Amino acid sequence: MKTDKNNFETNLRKLEQIVDKLENGEVDLEESVKLYEEGMKLKKSCEEKLKSIESQINKIKLDNKKISKEDFK
Repeated sequence: MKTDKNNFETNLRKLEQIVDKLENGEVDLEESVKLYEEGMKLKKSCEEKLKSIESQINKIKLDNKKISKEDFK
């Protein structure tokens, strides 16, 4: 398993935990603001990672028994 601190799955899990805490009212107002700020950073990180991966995805098609790649659209 990756230990990259910017790991998408880890950041997404952290974001989900923050959302749960905020939705359940488990924290006071000041902590809510801090969690919201952290959540926005995690959201941005996840979005950037998704865009990066999307740009790397290639569509593979079989064309006359030859594999060719096309950019994902």
